[in-house]
Amino acid sequence: MSELNNIAISILDKGKGILAADESTGTMTKRLDSVNVPSTQENRLLFRETLFSASSMTECIGGVILYDETIKQITSKKNKIPELILKMGSIPGIKVDTGAKVLAGSPDEKITEGLDGLRERLKEYYKLGAKFTKWRGVYNISKNYPSKLSIQANAHALARYSSLVQECNMVPIVEPEVLMDGEHSSKECYEKTSEVIKKCFDELILHKVNLKGIILKPNMILPGNKSKEKISNEEVAKLTLECLKNSVPSEVPGIAFLSGGQSELEATENLNLINKYNNSNFIMSYSYGRALQHSALRFWSKDIQNIEGTQKIFNHRAKMNTLASQGKWSKDLEN
Repeated sequence: MSELNNIAISILDKGKGILAADESTGTMTKRLDSVNVPSTQENRLLFRETLFSASSMTECIGGVILYDETIKQITSKKNKIPELILKMGSIPGIKVDTGAKVLAGSPDEKITEGLDGLRERLKEYYKLGAKFTKWRGVYNISKNYPSKLSIQANAHALARYSSLVQECNMVPIVEPEVLMDGEHSSKECYEKTSEVIKKCFDELILHKVNLKGIILKPNMILPGNKSKEKISNEEVAKLTLECLKNSVPSEVPGIAFLSGGQSELEATENLNLINKYNNSNFIMSYSYGRALQHSALRFWSKDIQNIEGTQKIFNHRAKMNTLASQGKWSKDLEN
């Protein structure tokens, strides 16, 4: 199991973070539609290959989460995608859940599916070169939610998934995402996120998951996107740290935040302050999708053959977040 601990630490060590490039074909199609690029298999591959061969992959990105389509693709230079990622000095990973579906018994909530046949799929992904995996549970906040049923059901699924992943010698990313959508306060986000994370660890321990061989991917503590409450970045950082210190067992080597609806700049600034105030032993890094790719995607859409220009923008964002993972970022560096 020390091998799993080594993988987890090497993904997040020295300020490195995770590029979440695991958008499903449907999600990637929405992203490409938004910038008027046809969502063909070739275009999806071209954009991802552009990022995966950027210089910041070596300096800033410790791991890349892939989607089923992408892990099986061949690059323009005839390398397999996992080989390209390894060659750049990063570690390939794979999203293994099959998406959030309506939760029976609570139709306004979601349960993440994908446990059926997972053991066999994991063996296939391991052979393809994956060294870690991702599974996302989602919870919404309102007066009645997340319900006990949603908290319990998603924690159970995350634990069963993690147990199977470690059995296959890969590191599970455990992602319980309390969504930003809604009118809730930062206090409600704090309370619900704490409850969700504690229940996840109860189940992980029950399922004999080695906590030294996982990465936690939580949301930051923020008021809902429709809330009237405004809190400072300092408050976001302090509330997030307090929540995690009280909810996450000390054996967990690293925490990689999701950006969850924050802008690129907000996600970087909040991560930086979390690391400025962090006096725990947890590595606090990033596992961003849109907050790493959005500007690069918009630039790329104007001329999809402008690889160098696109990489320059991606490299800048990755560098900013790696500095933030060490508490060394400042707004001046954005220019």
